[in-house]
Amino acid sequence: MLVVDDDAVSRHVLGTALRTAALESAFVGSGHEALEFLRHTTPSLVLLDLVMPPPDGYDVLRAIRALPRGDEIPVVVLTALDADGEIARAFEAGADDFLRKPFRPAELVARIRGQLRLRQYVETLAERERDAQTVLELSQALASSHELDDILRAVVLRVATATGVDRCSIVLVGDDTERGLVVASNDDDQVRDLPLDLGDYPEIREALRTGLPLRLDADDHPLLEALKAKGHAYTSLAIVPIVFELRPLGVLFLRSRSGASLDDGMIALARTIANTTAIALRNARIMQRLRDRTEQSEFARRAAERRLEQVERFADVFESAADGILVTDQTGKILFANPRARELAGHSVDASAQPDLLSLLAPADRADARALVSALRRGERPEARDLHVARPGAPPAVVSANGALLREDDALLFTLRDVTRERALDAELLHTKNFLESVIQSSADAIISADLRGTVLLFNGAAERCYGFKAEDVVGKMNVERLYPPGIARDIMQRLREGGGQIRGYRAEIFARDGERVPVALSAAIIRSGDGELVGTVGVFTDLRDRIAIEARLLAAREELKQRERVAIVAELAGAAAHELNQPLTVVMGYAELLGRKLPASSPEHDVAGVIHREAERMAQIVRKIGTLTRYETKAYVGEAKILDLDRASVDSSPSSRRTPVPEHEP
Repeated sequence: MLVVDDDAVSRHVLGTALRTAALESAFVGSGHEALEFLRHTTPSLVLLDLVMPPPDGYDVLRAIRALPRGDEIPVVVLTALDADGEIARAFEAGADDFLRKPFRPAELVARIRGQLRLRQYVETLAERERDAQTVLELSQALASSHELDDILRAVVLRVATATGVDRCSIVLVGDDTERGLVVASNDDDQVRDLPLDLGDYPEIREALRTGLPLRLDADDHPLLEALKAKGHAYTSLAIVPIVFELRPLGVLFLRSRSGASLDDGMIALARTIANTTAIALRNARIMQRLRDRTEQSEFARRAAERRLEQVERFADVFESAADGILVTDQTGKILFANPRARELAGHSVDASAQPDLLSLLAPADRADARALVSALRRGERPEARDLHVARPGAPPAVVSANGALLREDDALLFTLRDVTRERALDAELLHTKNFLESVIQSSADAIISADLRGTVLLFNGAAERCYGFKAEDVVGKMNVERLYPPGIARDIMQRLREGGGQIRGYRAEIFARDGERVPVALSAAIIRSGDGELVGTVGVFTDLRDRIAIEARLLAAREELKQRERVAIVAELAGAAAHELNQPLTVVMGYAELLGRKLPASSPEHDVAGVIHREAERMAQIVRKIGTLTRYETKAYVGEAKILDLDRASVDSSPSSRRTPVPEHEP
């Protein structure tokens, strides 16, 4: 129920009274809330306070009565007003009952239950009226038809609509109640004479044995255990016998998945319809027997006439058809071939000689043709198949063959469409596609293509190696923006638009799967359709990591060469210094040696000359060490002393001999 009252105290009192009476209710505190509630929910009863801020109770009452089934909702108004005019106004607006505040809880609950009972009575009467109308309409329909299929179809449709079940079927039985036939079902208009072993349906046998309706619920009936074991999802069943003169003709089989049980009213309606159906079935069977006797005498004549006329009738319809058309009997013997079929076969197909369909085909396709004929004979509609027609003196023609069963004439109709050029073009396109895919997959550069929404459509092997993703994890599943650092994808798209649809040599970074930033050189282009419409983008990425590593090694080599040149310059300076010191040392050592010989050994000057000679000799050793470091050689001078070899030094110290070679490949 819906309780509408703007006073919180009143809502509390009403809630206490209703909960005590076990009446489930929803509470709102304004007219706006009540109108919103009514848009989505139809309550069983409304308790409505009249005096509220707009919209007041009268507005809400008028809104209730304006609903599609608003007249069926009981409304009990509550108000503290005593004026008779207000009471009259409430009833004129559509109120069903009136209660003044303050009220007694017992009286409130009694008024509510009275209104609910009244509503139930009205609904019951309306339901019975609908059932009576249904039975009347069905009886009129059955009385006006003696066609058994029409009768059965009308019954299952009307019962399913009236009871609201998911499936209603009619199962007819003969004298042997061990087997039955499903002859009609509301959810499948192709059901005809479907055999049933009633040993698998104990509930049907039980209803036929007793002649009484049988209602089963999945939760509590043991007869449903067999259905549960078969995996049926129905939760409620009802079987209503169709009986004529105490003889069971069959049953109405009602099944529901909704979980709600079929109530007594539905069972009573189904039983009434079953009795009406029994009479209609009896009449229809009598009429059918009379009709069968009348038609038996002419059956042979009509069959003969149809066979005589079928070739001419097919010729009139198909002679000018653009596709090849063959009509065969059910064994594959050709009864008719139009001019286009004869042209496709490459020779005249003489229908009078009844050649076999398989004789027109290449041997490799005859098994497919047999399968096609078998499917058509079973009444199936298989998909078209490509067959190769053997043509004398010419390559086989590829035809797309489809067929249909002509039930009336007991023949098979085949249409043959020449698709030789289309299949050759398809093969060429497939070859080209495979070649392009091979080229793309073998490319050393990563190639990625995306549609206008950014969804990746192409991700070649080099892209897998560059990013670390597998193509199956990216194509159709990932947006291209995820493959770039933030903002780079939009920048590339903007450059494409500004650059006339192409960019080349764009240096950027991409994100590999493990989070590594990979430097790349990108060339990209916008892809357009034949009419110039923008359809996507493609990018070619060159991984620059190896190139950057090579550049780093070259830079290190240059730095090493520069360092060596600096060392060479220092060596040249040292060599030049050694060369410059060579002559003075030679003079000093010579004069010191000469003074040592001339001066007496006991004189102080002799000792000084010795000191000079020793220091000059020590200086010569230093010069010799410098010469060793700078690759300048020394030679013996006096005794064991050595000085620089000036002749060798003058040659080795020339610019051409001291320059460090530069590798030819250095830039």
